[in-house]
Amino acid sequence: MLIVMQTGASPQEVDAVKDKIAALGLTAHTIPGAQRVAIGITGNKGGLDADLFILMGGVKDVIRVSQPYKLVSREVKPDDSVVVVNGIKVGGGNFCVIAGPCSVETREQVLSTAEHVKKHGAHMLRGGAYKPRTSPYEFQGLKLEGLKLLAEARERTGLPIVTEVKDTQTLHDVAEYADVLQIGARNMQNFSLLEAVGESRKPVLLKRGPSATVREWLMAAEYIVARGNYQVILCERGIRTFETATRNTLDLGIVPVLREMTHLPIIVDPSHGTGRSTAVTPMSRAAAASGADGIIVEVHPDPACALSDGPQALTFPMFERMMQEVVPIANLVRAHQQA
Repeated sequence: MLIVMQTGASPQEVDAVKDKIAALGLTAHTIPGAQRVAIGITGNKGGLDADLFILMGGVKDVIRVSQPYKLVSREVKPDDSVVVVNGIKVGGGNFCVIAGPCSVETREQVLSTAEHVKKHGAHMLRGGAYKPRTSPYEFQGLKLEGLKLLAEARERTGLPIVTEVKDTQTLHDVAEYADVLQIGARNMQNFSLLEAVGESRKPVLLKRGPSATVREWLMAAEYIVARGNYQVILCERGIRTFETATRNTLDLGIVPVLREMTHLPIIVDPSHGTGRSTAVTPMSRAAAASGADGIIVEVHPDPACALSDGPQALTFPMFERMMQEVVPIANLVRAHQQA
């Protein structure tokens, strides 16, 4: 259920509604909007009587939310959410580019990559310190040392850090260094981890699972938001189909569909979505044209020597050309949306 407050409702009236929700043994979620405040209710097993709230001071309307992903749905919040990371806005007409290596390997590698992507317009730096790999014998990341190198790159360039947290055991260390906590595709339904990052209050980039439906993906986001963390960014990174020519099947058609279903920002990962460096720029252009709020791409100074995901990483010159092609498209789409 959603309690819509009148424009100009006083803080005391909002608090009175929240107190009544708490008295019923339920949880209130304050959802600020452009024109008014709404209060979402979770925890009820069945329907609630609208008359409990409709006559309270400052209440404009009581709306029943039909979707199971209540707090992340458009029904609850019609306005686009904007996640702000160290002054960088994701969503709300802003196109954010996140770039960097799949794995942090050496100090020289991460610093040179950070400086290059910063120079050519990236807004955040991605890089893996803890790497969940399919094989236990593959490179698992530099772990804490990798986090320290990312922090050094942030200090040198000013780029906020996006890095993956793979389990609750290492969450504390990752959260100490990261500006955005990335939940990888394999962990999309790791509910203990989702709840933990929800309690961390740090911005979260939630990747779609390789076989996840949109409903399952949004329900995963609901786990985070239900714990009080409203700073969630969705990331489409391709799904597993019968096709083997690409690493995954990048589902760009879901971007406009998601736009109707949720208020959360949506970015696209064409690196994992295709597994081919030559396909990253074309699919980045397509992501911008589809109305995505940004992209996250892998960049490496020497992809042939990368310890992970080399075939899908852009070289420095490839990243520069990609930015020259993608940014004008993103600007054109933004101008059209604002017209």
